[in-house]
Amino acid sequence: MERTTAIFVDGIGAAAGTSGVFSQLQGRIFALLYLQSTALPLEDIAAELQQSKSNISVNIRGLIEWHLVRRMPIAGSRKDHYEAATNFWRVMQEVMERRFRWTVRQVLATVGETERAAAAAPSRGQDAGRRETATFIATRLAALRFFFNAVDGAIGAFTQGKPVDVETLQNVIPFAPAQPQRRR
Repeated sequence: MERTTAIFVDGIGAAAGTSGVFSQLQGRIFALLYLQSTALPLEDIAAELQQSKSNISVNIRGLIEWHLVRRMPIAGSRKDHYEAATNFWRVMQEVMERRFRWTVRQVLATVGETERAAAAAPSRGQDAGRRETATFIATRLAALRFFFNAVDGAIGAFTQGKPVDVETLQNVIPFAPAQPQRRR
């Protein structure tokens, strides 16, 4: 592999490996294909990256699912050839919607479940310390819900190609003390 390509392949592989979305090998496959002017067959990808065909095949399927790589028919060839996607807007929309939005909604579901559990807890006979703790927890949960609703809205706008209001995302968590205040 040419030095310029090797630097790019290794760098994108390292970035992908820390993304939490793609593996290092998937990043390397994408990077290799991205710098190619023509689609490559599986055998060539495996040879360039010094990997087995089966390992490349498994990882390339994931890239196809994420719309980062597409299978291209080549006239006169029975082999599958692959090329990298170049519409990064579409790729990031897919990643944001399928990966990050799911996580945001999981947090929102957990906050809602915790709020329901707190509301169902018996309140009779609570001393002042427990009421303050309950108020503190409710305030923290409300701040978390507010923030993640804003992030969910921003992801929704981004995936639809609409502008994201950055001010909505900044300073949305009201100050809450780190620990409940106790009366002395």
